[in-house]
Amino acid sequence: MAASLGQSVANEIGSVSAVGSMYLLDFEKPIAKMEQEIQRLEASQAETGRDYSEIITNIRASLQAALTEAYANLTPWENVLVARHPRRPLLRDYIRLIAQDFCELHGDRLYGDDHAMVCGFARIDKQRVMLIGQHKGRDTRERVDVNFGCAHPEGYRKALRCMELAAKFRVPVVALVDTAGAYPGVESEERGIASAIAENLMRMSTLETPIIACVIGEGGSGGALGIAVADHVAVMQFGYYSVISPEGGAAILWKSGEHAARAAAALKMSPRDLLRLGLIDSIIPEPLGGAHRDATAAAKAVESWVGSTLRELKRVRTETLLKRRYERIRNWGAFVHTPPTTAAEPARAPAAGRAKARSRRAAPA
Repeated sequence: MAASLGQSVANEIGSVSAVGSMYLLDFEKPIAKMEQEIQRLEASQAETGRDYSEIITNIRASLQAALTEAYANLTPWENVLVARHPRRPLLRDYIRLIAQDFCELHGDRLYGDDHAMVCGFARIDKQRVMLIGQHKGRDTRERVDVNFGCAHPEGYRKALRCMELAAKFRVPVVALVDTAGAYPGVESEERGIASAIAENLMRMSTLETPIIACVIGEGGSGGALGIAVADHVAVMQFGYYSVISPEGGAAILWKSGEHAARAAAALKMSPRDLLRLGLIDSIIPEPLGGAHRDATAAAKAVESWVGSTLRELKRVRTETLLKRRYERIRNWGAFVHTPPTTAAEPARAPAAGRAKARSRRAAPA
């Protein structure tokens, strides 16, 4: 059953569209040539009966080595491109692969239902959870329907409503983040996107149930943080998590999105940098060549992380959990304190000089 489901999801991802299925990053093109050569030899072997098994084996070995080398040395910008790969598994792919008995909940009870934000009860690794995440959409029609994964205020209010429902029933929250950011349009501002995200940040920091979050693709700006204030935050090996997109950062710093690669390096948004800076707690490994090459294996890695992390958090008392969450948030970032004497010394010097000048002027009298 699981194998057939995984195959169906893989087939769906593989048939994204003519453009998506042929999508290749620059560093993937030599790898694609080797894959095409293997396919050609296998087809010829089946048709003619000639034995090309030794040649195919050698090419496969070269292919594995090329994949390992390419993905071990990605630049920060290439890492972003992999996170955005059109064949990368999306939220609903993960739901089909690892979430049993998924019961979706709709609406924010105030304005409407945002399709970009998906919420519902489910079982992952035999544990009851409230699953929340952003869905980007697979084809053009679906992407328009879900607004390319950029949620409106009602999406974040729906997420908070479901989180509070989870806390009421003592069910942990699992957030799978995949968004370039919250929707920045006029209607989003009119309906209060800033206050909706701020409310989520405040309420999640004190929510009386375990919260874990995983960035499965893009983790952009407040749109990602709005469902990711958690006791444990992970990023998939080729995902990214940042205060702003590389293009947005480049537009602000260098007045042009053409410097996106430079901004990606400066923002320290890759998982290794985030882990080193203490902004995330773990990195979930992906299959060789990225999650877009093996959605089933990627989903199993996420499922294993959810199971082990929740089992660990469930052993912690609620009071301790909230205290640790608060301390974790307060410890983000590094600050340099300047000693007070350094700032005070220059201020005293002019005063002493003026006093000396006054005494000189008073002497002749």
